[in-house]
Amino acid sequence: MKLSVVGTGYVGLVTGVCLAEIGHHVTCIDIDEIKIEKMKNSIVPIYEPGLTELMTKNMEEDRLVFTANHEEGFKDADIIFIAVGTPENEDGSANLTFVEEVALSIAKTAKKDTIVVTKSTVPVGTNDRLQILINENKLNTIKVEVVSNPEFLREGSAIYDTFYGNRIVIGSNNEKAVQQLTELYKPLAIPIYSTDIRSAEMIKYASNAFLATKISFINEIANICERVGADVEKVAAGMGLDKRIGSAFLKAGIGYGGSCFPKDTKALIQIAGNVAYDFELLRGVVNVNKKQQRMVFEKLVENLGNLQRKKIAVLGLAFKPNTDDIREAPSIIITNELTKAGAYVCAYDPIATENAKKTLDSSIVYAEKLEDAIKDADAAVILTEWSEIKNMDLNIFKSMKYPLVIDGRNIFELSDIKKLQIEYHSIGRSTINSYDQLSLNS
Repeated sequence: MKLSVVGTGYVGLVTGVCLAEIGHHVTCIDIDEIKIEKMKNSIVPIYEPGLTELMTKNMEEDRLVFTANHEEGFKDADIIFIAVGTPENEDGSANLTFVEEVALSIAKTAKKDTIVVTKSTVPVGTNDRLQILINENKLNTIKVEVVSNPEFLREGSAIYDTFYGNRIVIGSNNEKAVQQLTELYKPLAIPIYSTDIRSAEMIKYASNAFLATKISFINEIANICERVGADVEKVAAGMGLDKRIGSAFLKAGIGYGGSCFPKDTKALIQIAGNVAYDFELLRGVVNVNKKQQRMVFEKLVENLGNLQRKKIAVLGLAFKPNTDDIREAPSIIITNELTKAGAYVCAYDPIATENAKKTLDSSIVYAEKLEDAIKDADAAVILTEWSEIKNMDLNIFKSMKYPLVIDGRNIFELSDIKKLQIEYHSIGRSTINSYDQLSLNS
């Protein structure tokens, strides 16, 4: 099929590249002409493992092209995907400006019957409004059918999720449109769940809200574990053995971040509020996450007291490993608190440094190597579970002024930590202070 994908962010670009990989002819469209020129030269604007190679391969095989011209991009398209951003408004609702602009462009530019597939995460009822918007602004008699097809991609493993996802959700009341999309996705051999448009829209929000709820729940359990002497990892493992619960997303830490969970939870609260329903549980999830993201800072203050002129090594800035995305990352809140407290922050991240420089306080210093960040530090905090950090030589901590480590991701085994002269705090597990103990015995 001939496909057009509007928007070349994480969702749009990965979707376009992967659809080209399974044999379709794809035109990716973005109004940013500089970005388009870079992609034409195989320069990927985001960090996603494997994306550069796959994009270049399909460009060379003439199945993938890029343009900033909507009219050119929509020409002969059997299906047009909308994958533009829906940023958060001040009240937590989703900003639909970009989605609506694309819909109007389709109405005024498309020259043949087409299916418009909304990949962007939009509030319930949006696709029905887009259908009306397109129909009222069409300049010809073409038929346009709007379909909801939410994405469930994880940054850092988006290509894998596209090819091996759990399900593909298609929301439409038009059987012909459902059949055409089913045929489109047939090479992926992923189960397809077909439903009405509004239910499809809600599935996206409900899925992300539920996963965020599991994260906040296990973090609350972790906080109790610290106080009663239990180990949250053993608790989570025992819970996960129950098939009704499952082990996924029961990893205690400093909360969720990124472009989806924070935005989607707040948007769902707003959606509920619009129909006079107080989503009390989800408000609690959001509040717990805000509190959890401060946990590392609070542990530092508890152990160091005054942070003025203290060197704090911040290890990891991205909201999760294998991405350069720091949107809503705990590192934002934590580094802001550290700089306000007068600390000297030296940060290290293998991928996200350039994005961090655009967002974090200008006083932050960035180390080129993990070892440089840690050397002579008064404390080190771990915010992202990068493989490089997880597999580091723990003896590097010997180069600190005092080996105080606050592990916000529980990446090290306590048995390994006990072999070191170190003071180690994690989330929901016992504190290890072998530094003082070994000093007394020496």
